[in-house]
Amino acid sequence: MNAGDRFRAHLTNECQEPALIHWHGLTPPNPQDGVPGVTQEPLDPGQSYDYDFAVPLAGTNWMHSHRGLQEQRMMAAPLIVRDPREAAIDEQEVVILLHDFSFRDPEEILAELAKGMNHGGHSMPMNGAAPAVPDMGTGSGHMNHDMTMMPEGMMNMMDHDMSGMGEGPGGMMMDLNDVTYDAYLANDRTLADPEIVRVERGGRVRLRIINAAASTNFMIDLGALEGSLIATDGRPILPILGSRFPLAVAQRADIRMELPSEPGSWPILARREGDVLQTGIILATKDATISKIPEIGMRAEAAIDPKHLFQPVAMEPLATRKAERRLSIVLLGDMMTYAWGLAEPSTNARNIAVREGERVELELINRSAMSHPMHLHGHHFQIVAVDDVRFSGAVRDTVLVPVGGRLTIAFDANNPGRWMFHCHNLYHMVRGMMTELVYV
Repeated sequence: MNAGDRFRAHLTNECQEPALIHWHGLTPPNPQDGVPGVTQEPLDPGQSYDYDFAVPLAGTNWMHSHRGLQEQRMMAAPLIVRDPREAAIDEQEVVILLHDFSFRDPEEILAELAKGMNHGGHSMPMNGAAPAVPDMGTGSGHMNHDMTMMPEGMMNMMDHDMSGMGEGPGGMMMDLNDVTYDAYLANDRTLADPEIVRVERGGRVRLRIINAAASTNFMIDLGALEGSLIATDGRPILPILGSRFPLAVAQRADIRMELPSEPGSWPILARREGDVLQTGIILATKDATISKIPEIGMRAEAAIDPKHLFQPVAMEPLATRKAERRLSIVLLGDMMTYAWGLAEPSTNARNIAVREGERVELELINRSAMSHPMHLHGHHFQIVAVDDVRFSGAVRDTVLVPVGGRLTIAFDANNPGRWMFHCHNLYHMVRGMMTELVYV
């Protein structure tokens, strides 16, 4: 669709269980956001619902289930809003949807994670002190998100990915991955049989890359090519030239490239953070020789460097104004208990309360040993500070808060309703790392 159009969609549930779809990156009226128990009830099998709302902004977005663990079952798809002002640009659009895939039932994975690592896990708390374990009611128990907590102690921790470790602030050990997957997919395919996208010699390509994984961050690697990162989470940034770009869970990246004038093939890879595994597609000119790309890379991908997360600068920043409301949110939890949560230390509130028309600043403080991709529904926000350094960062809807990180996001409270604010690592969310933004 094009920016300026109305999003008119007739959603029918043909699954064998209740389901509902969230329009990630769009800012609909609250009743059409697609969150069970918060904005509308899930659709039972055979039920339908009609959506109709304005979409003013162009961008690379996506849609996914927000019920239970259906997102892990790959109930997700791209949702692209083109800018009609760019219609005359001569470029080939290539959409890449990334997934982490398991043959195992996600409920079984969650049950094993819920066992925790008290029997000998390796997660280390910040500064050697035991992190606070959140009350599972804080940020979760007061809401009906139709997400059932799995009972503790059902199985051992077979599914914890012991390879995904790195070193964080002060030399502490941090967890990079908490689930072992059977495959990593780009447009539903592995590198054993990748999608081959035919391109022209010397042509211009616009990659729209969507990280629809349930719990995996990737490093996008263009290999021999170089490209300009021109948008993050659908919002334009000052172009950044490079060949490697981090992409956290739920984030999107638009990369514009000029291809070589000679024939050839060029893999576009997504390397799993903290791992040797990779997936991707291949761009190839007609009759080009295409070499097989292994699913196991030559080396393990390092942890995402926080300085790369905050390099993008907004092309269209928020209007300059003073914040009427400032809040701090602490991200808590660990692998030992596999309990995650959010806390507002000054008020101990169960949700984030704002008033319509306010400029709101949220300081996010990560006191856990994992990074967290934090997503705010119904709004776009701008990253305006890291630690105490103010700057005009990217406008996004999902930000990765690194281990030990402290950053501030700002947004205008211009879309009344009850909106989820949560970690987009699916298993962290259902284990407590979610709350609501509520207009009062």
